[in-house]
Amino acid sequence: MAAAEIPVDLFNPGQVFACLGFLEAADILLGDAEGGFDWNDEDSASFSLRACGHQSPFEEVLQFLAQVEIKRFGPVGYIDPPPKKSKEGAEEEMEESFEANPALGISQTFPARQGDKMSLPIRISDRKRLVELGHWTDDSGRETFKLYSGNRSAYQITRAMLKGIRKKPSRNQKDNGQPGDIKTNGIAQLWEENRSRLIQEPFDVTTPMGGSFNFDPRGAWTAIDAGYSPNDQKPKHMVEASPVVEFLAAWGLEHARPELFDGRQVRYTVWGTPLSPMMARASFAGALSCLPVRRFRFKLDLSGKNKIVTFAEEEISS
Repeated sequence: MAAAEIPVDLFNPGQVFACLGFLEAADILLGDAEGGFDWNDEDSASFSLRACGHQSPFEEVLQFLAQVEIKRFGPVGYIDPPPKKSKEGAEEEMEESFEANPALGISQTFPARQGDKMSLPIRISDRKRLVELGHWTDDSGRETFKLYSGNRSAYQITRAMLKGIRKKPSRNQKDNGQPGDIKTNGIAQLWEENRSRLIQEPFDVTTPMGGSFNFDPRGAWTAIDAGYSPNDQKPKHMVEASPVVEFLAAWGLEHARPELFDGRQVRYTVWGTPLSPMMARASFAGALSCLPVRRFRFKLDLSGKNKIVTFAEEEISS
């Protein structure tokens, strides 16, 4: 067994969701994973993770994510609709580095009644291990926590978070069969450029991002809060956040949900003892009050049609 810990901001919901994601990922990739929070030092809370293997489980998960291939999949009989003509410049930052019709797999089992091009689940694989993710298309009746909207698909966002976004290739690059220059970094670029810090402090390595699942409040904005819309500026003003938080938060919600109440109020719970993924899911949702826990709540704000996570406040028991 190998164990390691990373710093975490308990008031950043995306980071807590991503801790659950690290736990889920380590259990799938390595086996026998357990994880829990330590808040004895109020100024530097941490999340510890242990799993089978000889090196840090965080390193193993990040290395996997830096190397995976990404594909979409749909239900039997699904065919992509013809592409719509978008307004000039709309969502340009999400369109620059993605093929028009990325590879599509078909599955006999599917989490929704029908396929939606913008919400199709994904498969990530390093040719030895394959993982299916798609909490955003869950049709079981529980809250999906799909926060993004508009002309962005789950595949596009995932690819941006893992592989980064490239500019359109110049004429010279096209002639030489080269891709365009990197515009925004994903986990793959951060792994190559700043591997040591990414392993030690994965949530603190931030980078400008053109689009996301909207889980990291450090990258959230509304036109009112910013005083203007960053998307309307030329060149666009991109905000900084963590692709590790964004993607692993999505993984963390694959089998668990925080509590949604009073419209857009959200409550989540952190636990103070190592737990397996199954027990952690229950504790995250507030179902294990017998453990040492802390509860937090935040509001899902709105940015156009997008929902965005905001920083949380702690609920103090009376």
